[in-house]
Amino acid sequence: MDRKSIQQQRNKQYEERHALAVGRLREIVTEETVPAHFIAYFQDVAIFLLELENVRRKIADGAWDRYSLEEMQSINEILYSDITGSHYEKSYANPAFAAEKLGTQTGRLLSFLYAEMRSGIAAAFENRMDYLTILCELFIEVYNCFERAGEEAEGGEEPRTEEIREILYWYASDYCDVFLADRIVEQIDPGWSFAADIIEQADLDNDKYLYGFGEYITQNELGTARYLRTLPENVIKNMADVYTEGYRTGFINTGKDLSKKSVVNIRYTLGFERVIRVAIDNFKKMGLKSVIYRAASGVVTKREHHKIGYHGGIANWQYEYDHRQDQALFMDKRYIERKLEVMRTVYEQNRELAAQFAGPAVIETFGENPFSPVSVPEASSHNEKQRELSLQYDSRSGQLTNEYIKGEERSFTIVAYPVPEIGENYPEIFDEVIKINTLDAALYEKVQQTIIDALDQGEYVHVKGKGDNRTDIRVRLYPLHDPEKETKFENCVADVNIPVGEVFTSPVLEGTSGVLHVSRVYLDGLQYKDLELTFEDGMVTDWRCGNFEEESEGRRYIYDNVLKNHDTLPLGEFAIGTNTTAYVAGKKYGIEDRLPILIAEKTGPHFAVGDTCYSWSEDIRVYNPNGKEIVAKDNTVSLNRKEDVSKAYFHCHTDITVPYEELEEISVVTKEGKHIILLKDGKFVLPGTEILNGPLQELETDNLQQHSKEEKICQK
Repeated sequence: MDRKSIQQQRNKQYEERHALAVGRLREIVTEETVPAHFIAYFQDVAIFLLELENVRRKIADGAWDRYSLEEMQSINEILYSDITGSHYEKSYANPAFAAEKLGTQTGRLLSFLYAEMRSGIAAAFENRMDYLTILCELFIEVYNCFERAGEEAEGGEEPRTEEIREILYWYASDYCDVFLADRIVEQIDPGWSFAADIIEQADLDNDKYLYGFGEYITQNELGTARYLRTLPENVIKNMADVYTEGYRTGFINTGKDLSKKSVVNIRYTLGFERVIRVAIDNFKKMGLKSVIYRAASGVVTKREHHKIGYHGGIANWQYEYDHRQDQALFMDKRYIERKLEVMRTVYEQNRELAAQFAGPAVIETFGENPFSPVSVPEASSHNEKQRELSLQYDSRSGQLTNEYIKGEERSFTIVAYPVPEIGENYPEIFDEVIKINTLDAALYEKVQQTIIDALDQGEYVHVKGKGDNRTDIRVRLYPLHDPEKETKFENCVADVNIPVGEVFTSPVLEGTSGVLHVSRVYLDGLQYKDLELTFEDGMVTDWRCGNFEEESEGRRYIYDNVLKNHDTLPLGEFAIGTNTTAYVAGKKYGIEDRLPILIAEKTGPHFAVGDTCYSWSEDIRVYNPNGKEIVAKDNTVSLNRKEDVSKAYFHCHTDITVPYEELEEISVVTKEGKHIILLKDGKFVLPGTEILNGPLQELETDNLQQHSKEEKICQK
């Protein structure tokens, strides 16, 4: 039975329960049977759920397809208005507002409940009567709890918070085998084709199709789709080809057999459907069917504030950040074990399908206004015990996934493009990024090999910042036993990481020490100011940033979002970016702090904390184009996999780049004490690499000319 038939069957099974739940919601809208200060909350959320049911019915009976663009836009605005702009300040989805109106503990629980109801937006557009019924029943159960408490105390009391917490716990635990099970299957089964059907069948020349996904649509998604319509078909094809060929080449370069696979996962931000449609066809020609699943929004399946899967605009990053750790309200060891049990069962039931999964192909976007979150004490957050449980879950679920989708057999590719929010030069910047993504790989391969030849002579690399940049770090390099056949660095051209332009290695941890500092950087959607990490023997020992007035808040920010709740992380990668064209583009348009790490990592040396680039596939033999085998793939942490795999991986990898302009020197120091200088004052000085300075010199010339013009104007 295909997935659509299965969904229809599920809806039929839930019809009676759904009708009863919707009927009860209609009663709640006018009732006043809970304690007085909770009436507005329950009525508002009930109205929202009824609005979702209204949308679901329009989808189910085809009325939605007959709506005008303006009507679709109006519904989209209504569904997301409560968390956008200043509305969020007085929304029950805001933990601070909910705590103020409903009490700290109860407000935190009910704010989560409303956020969970909001995950039903996607269910409405997918006509998931089963999901909506489960959500409505949860809401009604909590409402009944308040109603009973009010009746028992003649309207003056509220239920104990533990009673509400228990309801939420059993909701998450009981429905793991629905939400989590579906999530796993939709990640590997092309039969779950909601998004793919829209992309392949819709009229992409009409903005209306964007609103059919059920995602928040902003001027970024609309502007991207409209701009892509202006581009010639050959340009669209070229964009798709770079993306899909990078994926195919990634398998070849890592010695993995793509012919054994039949499923690829496409992840992207709405607006790029014209490119995605061509990419789907390209992948078909490779023998791959495309899985395109939505970024999760429910507590059982989402990963904090990260958007993994396709998605529209982010209505409010602060909302996403406030609810990133909502599972802290009820998470315990029993819940973690329940999730792992469901994972194993579902993977085992779909063992053959999982084995066919080749990995993700990602199109990232950048250019949005940088987001630096506000610390909200009323928001849920993990306690120490829960942090340990969360890390255990990440480790065990990663091992479980790798058991069925083997790391040594899968690959990926990733490319990035700007969105209109980047500024008035958007079309010009977009065209520049297309150019960056299609630079001459052969030229870079040759220049980068020159850099690698120098690095292979080194015992360690010394990176030193200049001016206000406090970077001063020595990175120990892996020793070569046969320099004629072995190399320490991978010569990275445009395959898995597009664009071209870096050489990278897994450093030796012992002897890698110093300070890494960068004035401003944008990581995983979050902005960091004056970020500083200290390393001793390759492990992070101290950290700080300037985002908050209180240094302790900055430390917590880094602990949560860079260290991912680990007390320390190793330096998993050291690389030198060579894409000066991308660097100059960032300077030219004033978008350096908005470049995604995918591009930014190519614009200076970068350091990744977490796992190495070769995690889960260290034993696969990998070669550079010149035939030398890359032997620096492990470190003393990843080697733990041979004894206890749970101690080998951290399931994170965060790249931090120091831009050229903040560098005094990068030098290779040999065992004999010889210094081979690669970069000096932000310029490449190693013989054979001078061509990389061309864009930098053009930028300097342009700046001098601009300065001269300004002086003449001042004189006049």
